[in-house]
Amino acid sequence: MARIRQADVDEVKARTNIGDIIGERVALKSAGVGSLKGLCPFHDERSPSFHVRPQVGYYHCFGCGESGDVYSFLRAMDHLTFTEAVERLAGRIGYALHYEDGGAAPETSGRTRLYQANAAAADWFRAQLSSPEADAGRRFLGERGFDADAGRRFLGERGFDAGAAAHFGVGYAPKGWDGLRDALRAQGFSDEELSAAGLVSQGQRGVYDRFRGRVVWPIRDVTGQTIGFGARRLYDDDKGPKYLNTPETTIYKKAQVLYGLDLAKKDVSRSHRVVVVEGYTDVMACHLAGVTTAVATCGTAFGADHITVLRRVMGDDSTAGEVVFTFDPDAAGQKAALRAFADAKRFNAQTYVATGPEGLDPCDLRLERGDAAVRGMLDRKVPMFEFVIDQRLAGFDLASVEGRVGALRAAAPVVAELRDPLLQPEYVRVLARRLGMDTESVRREVERAGREGARRDPAPAATAATAGPDAGEPAVRVTLRTLPRTADVALERDALMGILQYGHVVDAAELDAALALPMRTPALDAVRQAVAAQPDRTRIGWASTAAESTREPYRSLAVELLTADFPALTEAEAATSTRSLARRLRVRAVDAEKNELLGAIQRVPADSEEGRAVRVALRDLDARRRTLTEEPA
Repeated sequence: MARIRQADVDEVKARTNIGDIIGERVALKSAGVGSLKGLCPFHDERSPSFHVRPQVGYYHCFGCGESGDVYSFLRAMDHLTFTEAVERLAGRIGYALHYEDGGAAPETSGRTRLYQANAAAADWFRAQLSSPEADAGRRFLGERGFDADAGRRFLGERGFDAGAAAHFGVGYAPKGWDGLRDALRAQGFSDEELSAAGLVSQGQRGVYDRFRGRVVWPIRDVTGQTIGFGARRLYDDDKGPKYLNTPETTIYKKAQVLYGLDLAKKDVSRSHRVVVVEGYTDVMACHLAGVTTAVATCGTAFGADHITVLRRVMGDDSTAGEVVFTFDPDAAGQKAALRAFADAKRFNAQTYVATGPEGLDPCDLRLERGDAAVRGMLDRKVPMFEFVIDQRLAGFDLASVEGRVGALRAAAPVVAELRDPLLQPEYVRVLARRLGMDTESVRREVERAGREGARRDPAPAATAATAGPDAGEPAVRVTLRTLPRTADVALERDALMGILQYGHVVDAAELDAALALPMRTPALDAVRQAVAAQPDRTRIGWASTAAESTREPYRSLAVELLTADFPALTEAEAATSTRSLARRLRVRAVDAEKNELLGAIQRVPADSEEGRAVRVALRDLDARRRTLTEEPA
C-alpha cells in the first residue's frame, strides 16, 4: 500500500481537534486552561485520571500510563492501521490525501472495509423501506396483528412515522435471498468482506443474505458508525428467531454495544442520567416521548462491559448520576434485574428500577397512553436496592415466623453489600419494616451476612497501580508522583511543564537560554535534553515528539509533564508564567555561579590578578541577575 505523504499526515493532525475525537467516546470536562479530563477508556476507574491537551494534540492517563496523539487513540480504540486512522480523519474534515507514488488513494482493507460495508448496507435497507413489499414493515412499527404482507405496517402500527424511522435509520430487508448481496457486490464488496461484516451467511449453494423479510435497525457505535444490525421477524412463514442480530465480528461485539447510545450520548453526558430499556422500539418510544437518554442492549444481558461504556460517557466522577433500568415485571424481567444488580455496584451513580403499569413496556405504554405516560413511568422509579429486596422477599410467607426468618436471610446479603455508612442503616430499617421485625435483629443478620461475604470475596492484596504485569513485579515508571518534593524539583518540573505546553507562544531565545542549563534532577534533566533537541518549537506536534523521544525510564514523566494541569487561568497567564519560570532557572544558575566565585575569592589574594578577575566576574553576574529579575517577563 502506498504511503501517505508526511506533510498530509501532519496537516490532518493539525486540523483535527483531538478533544472532539476523544469526546465522542469519553465525557470530558474542563480541567484548567487548555486541559480536559475524563474517565480513562483504556482501563476501568472511578475517578478521572485521563487528561487531554487539545492545543498540543496529546492525551495521557495518569492511572495506567496510556498516552499518544489522535492517530494512536483511533488505532487503539478501533484497531485501525496507521493509514486507516489518517484516512478516517482526512475523510472527516474533507481533506484530499496525497500518496508518495502520486497515485490515487488506495483501497483500504480490514476493519475499514467492514465499516464501509455496514454503512452501504444501512443505506440499502433504508431505501427498501419505501418499496411496495415493505408495507408490512412500516405497519409493524404501528399496529398489532400484522399479516404476511407486513414491512412498513410494523412501524406505523407501533406509533412510529416516517420521520421516526429516518431519525433512527430503520430499514427493511426484502424476502429474497440475494438482494443485499448483489447490491453490495455491485459496489465492489467481495463475498469475503460481506461475510466478515456479518451481512451474508454461507450455505451449500453459496452465500445468501443474513437478513430477509425483516424490519432492520442499524446498530451504531458511540461515534455513529454502523457496526451491525438488529432485525425483527415479520412473516408467519419465517421460522427464524423473533430478533436476529449481526453475529460477532471484528467491529461488532454485542457485550460492548448499546443501541441508541450514539443519539443519547450528548444528553447522557450533560444530565449524567441514562435509561436502560430492553429493545429497539423501546428506545425509539422513549426518545420520541422526550426521554432522550434511553439505550438498550443488543441481544444480550446488561453486563460489566456495558457499564464501562456508560461510565465513560456519563463521566460519573460523583454520585450525582442516575442509571434507571426498565424491566418487565415477569420472571424473566426479575431475573434480568438481579443480574443487573450484581454489576450495578460498579457505577458511581445511583441505580433505579422503573416498571410500567400493568406490565407495559415503554413502546406499548406510549402507544396506549401517550408520551406523558412514558415520562411518568420513569418519574416513579424506585432505588434498585429496594426493588431487589422486594424480589428477595416475594417468595416468602411474611405472615409466618418461618417465612419472615427465611426472607431476612435472603435479603440481608443485599443490604450488607451497601458500603455507604449512611445508606446501610436506613435500609436496615426499611427491611425491618417490610418484615415487621425488630431493627436490632435485622442489623445483626446484616452484619453476619457482611462477614460471610467478606470471607468469600477477600480484597486483592495488590492493585494495578502498584504491581507490574507479573505478580510481585514492582512498578518502574518514573512519574510526577515519584519525584522528590523539594523547591529545586518544583521549579524544574513547572518550567518543563510550561515549556512543553506553551513553548510555542514564548520567545525562543528566552527558552533556549534556560534549556541550555543542566537540571539538578536526573529524571527532569533527561526530559530537558529531549526538549532542547527539538529544532522548531513552532511546528505542530513538536512537544509530543519531544515527550516520545525522551529516553526510558523517563518517557512517562515527559508525557505527564506534557498533559498535567498547568497552574494558570488563561493561556496568556500561562505564557507569562512559563517565561518567569525559565528566567528563574537562569537566575538560579547565576546564583550558583556567584556562590562558587564567592568561595574562590576567599582563597586568592585580593590584590592579585586572579582576585581582580573574580571581582569583575561577580559584578557581571550581579548585572545579569538584575537584568533577569528587573525586566518584565
